[in-house]
Amino acid sequence: MSLGEQTFGGSPVYRWLLRRMWGLEHAFERSRASGRAEDDTRIRILFVLALFILGFATLGVGATRAALFSDVLKGDGIEAAAGVPRADLVDRNGRLLAVDLPHFGLYIDPREIWDLNETRRDLSVALPQVAPERLERALRANRRTYLIGGLTPDQRDRIDDLGLPGVSFEPEEKRVYPLDDTAAHLIGFTDSGGEGLAGAELAFNEQVRNPGVGNAAFPLSIDVRIQAALEDELGKAADQFHPKGAVGLVTNVHTGEILALASWPTFNPNRAGEASPDARLDRAASSVFEMGSVFKAFTMAIGLDTGVATPQSTFDARQPFHLGYRTITDYEATHKILTMVEVFQHSSNIGTAKLGEAIGPARMSRYFDALGLTRPARVELLESARPLTPKVWNDDAIASISFGHGIDVSPLALARGYDALLNGGYLVPLTIRKVEPGTKVTGPRVVSNRTSLEVLQLMRANVTGGTGRSADIPGLNVGGKTGTGDKFEPSLRRYSHSKQVSSFAATFPTDGPTSAPRYFVFMLMDEPQRDKTGLDPTGGIVAAPAVGRVIERIAPFLGIEPRPAFTPFQTAQAAGPEVGGGQ
Repeated sequence: MSLGEQTFGGSPVYRWLLRRMWGLEHAFERSRASGRAEDDTRIRILFVLALFILGFATLGVGATRAALFSDVLKGDGIEAAAGVPRADLVDRNGRLLAVDLPHFGLYIDPREIWDLNETRRDLSVALPQVAPERLERALRANRRTYLIGGLTPDQRDRIDDLGLPGVSFEPEEKRVYPLDDTAAHLIGFTDSGGEGLAGAELAFNEQVRNPGVGNAAFPLSIDVRIQAALEDELGKAADQFHPKGAVGLVTNVHTGEILALASWPTFNPNRAGEASPDARLDRAASSVFEMGSVFKAFTMAIGLDTGVATPQSTFDARQPFHLGYRTITDYEATHKILTMVEVFQHSSNIGTAKLGEAIGPARMSRYFDALGLTRPARVELLESARPLTPKVWNDDAIASISFGHGIDVSPLALARGYDALLNGGYLVPLTIRKVEPGTKVTGPRVVSNRTSLEVLQLMRANVTGGTGRSADIPGLNVGGKTGTGDKFEPSLRRYSHSKQVSSFAATFPTDGPTSAPRYFVFMLMDEPQRDKTGLDPTGGIVAAPAVGRVIERIAPFLGIEPRPAFTPFQTAQAAGPEVGGGQ
């Protein structure tokens, strides 16, 4: 047996090639023997040509196989995300909120690695975020594997400088949020493939993925200066009172634009996967709360709009009031006959319930529906939650809903309803998209212009001489309403004596016509705790001062100049008709 036969084991392929080579050599010999050198040359040319054709055919088959059946992007069931470029998100003044930046994916091909231990050691140090077992699977794979994506150019260069064979990179786009956790819940975030998962990224997913000519930036309604002030004050209040959660909002009452939205605790959308579900929860849109006395503004507005009462109407709050199955008392009992203004200033449950009884269930239900309080807030955010409302509107419902119990709504729904009370009576949709200056935003009329003016005065009266005093800022004519609602304990089937929702709904400035520039500011603390003062953490204690500080900080950004102090109801009569008076 020849050496070749020993090497190849006498395989059929080897024997076939051997016969063909000897046949060709015999053909060369016959050509030389016959003296026809041109035949010898022709045969050699044909032989070389056949070799080239065979080589190109082999390369073609290999390239086709690689294109159709390659495992380049596969590894551990994970594929590198191709991603679709998204337009930049910017605030109303053009400040960058979200942007696609070039990053790199790292791949490992174990077939090209020279020293497995060296590669394992160096990559473990360079990529501590990669789980050791994931790295080990990639090193032991039998194909090129995608290990990790989202590497910055600097990170890629540092790893590339290690000179590790078998380690390579592919360019990819990654969504980056340069302000980290600022406005995280409103902006939202995307997955690795460029699909919006939350916030504006989800709400405007298709528009941002198809931005049109020139890949123009997509402007949102928020102002990062206002957002920063709101988040700062909300965070300080949360640090002081240690709530379970907290919410802050600022809206333009005429356009419905959300100028700032904050939910606490927050998260960094650049690392959304590392945040807890509680931190990612947008409490402004996705959570509903039984908010208590901030609802009294709605009851007052309905009473005024229906003609049931005037600001000078009186209510006997000297004794507890029985309505339906409930006995209604006041948190800070006055034991007095109160005007409507005083009912609002003292946040009297008795006076408000008597007004609610005079309004009646049918009219109350109709107005609450018209104010958008019985359905999810109309806003682009898909997280907007459905409220919890009474199944039957009767005296029992009125006994609690008139002062904010027995109904749970989202902060966004509350803000939309308040906007209608403050802008002249129109229910405009909320929006997280910038409204261009001069755009006329319309909506159905829900209360009269006169009612809107009177609500503005009621809210101003509450800050000048009621429970909202701590929110007063000289020169800005702030108005507002405190809210403190005990939380219902489903397991105990009763309201808690220790857990509450404390809030403050404010507007500024309250002077001038209803068409004047005006803004709504809201802050809510879910289960705040007593601070070192030991005071009961009511809305007037935990939320009103923080709202006042927010208003003082943002007024210059909104172009609101200091003005003379506005004293409400200066032309009001001394007394009016008694509504529901007496037992």
